[in-house]
Amino acid sequence: MLQPYLPRRTPEALELQLRGLRHHVTRWAGTDPDPVFLLHGWMDTGDTFQFLVDALPGCRTCIAPDWRGFGRSEWPADGYWFPDYYADLEALLDHFAPGDRVTLVGHSMGGNIATMYAGIRPERVRRVVCIEGFGLSRTQPEQAPGRYREWLGQVREPPKFARFPSVASFAHLLARRNPRLTPERAAFIAAAWTERLPDGGVQVRSDPVHKRVNPVLYRREEAEACWREVEAPVLYVVAKESEFLPRHGEDALPENMARHIRRLEPCWIPDASHMAHHEEPERLACEIEAFFART
Repeated sequence: MLQPYLPRRTPEALELQLRGLRHHVTRWAGTDPDPVFLLHGWMDTGDTFQFLVDALPGCRTCIAPDWRGFGRSEWPADGYWFPDYYADLEALLDHFAPGDRVTLVGHSMGGNIATMYAGIRPERVRRVVCIEGFGLSRTQPEQAPGRYREWLGQVREPPKFARFPSVASFAHLLARRNPRLTPERAAFIAAAWTERLPDGGVQVRSDPVHKRVNPVLYRREEAEACWREVEAPVLYVVAKESEFLPRHGEDALPENMARHIRRLEPCWIPDASHMAHHEEPERLACEIEAFFART
């Protein structure tokens, strides 16, 4: 029988109203009064930072929200607009660290939110750890008609998530897709990401509308303009076996990102893919703590 992952630090589950929506927040209390804000990626949840938090010193106070429409946070009725994440983050910071300069650690989508926010509100951000947050690939105006057609088709037939007979079966799928996950961690993640259905099966608890394509093309030039406003030091973490980095091309390489983010420090994590915080939390924690000591 599979032994469950046993957290070394006990989390506290909080519910906050942020900008009219109920948000689920996971908090690991430490003696350090300055919290580290952990920002998860697409289809992830805040509580799966547990492995990284367990590898960080026990003094660290860590706070990890579930973004709107993900995990246990409320789903908005009118869909999703990416700038809402910046406003949700600001409301979260105003609640837990009003007026303070903060430390942001973000993975993937959360890393993109962190670096963008650090350029939009440079006076609020003390330092950033961006884990596999590359921005998105450049787009061309000629892509717009096809993108709008794809979006209209998905509005007509909304996307759905698959159902699974059990948490164990979903954990097995996660482990098969990512052999770098230990079985114990795969089981922990599967339980965090799913909710039980009346028939006894399970389904991902996030809003399936997140699977709908964004009708508005990504404009990387605007992201780069925001990155040039970042004043905080940024640890730019890339997994050696990242499957996402090749999709974004040379733009996302540390040496090219450093053209826009002045105080960028590259950091490569060996033997890890995109979900580095699940696969190599100990190595990642060491790099983060060294970065904190330098900054």
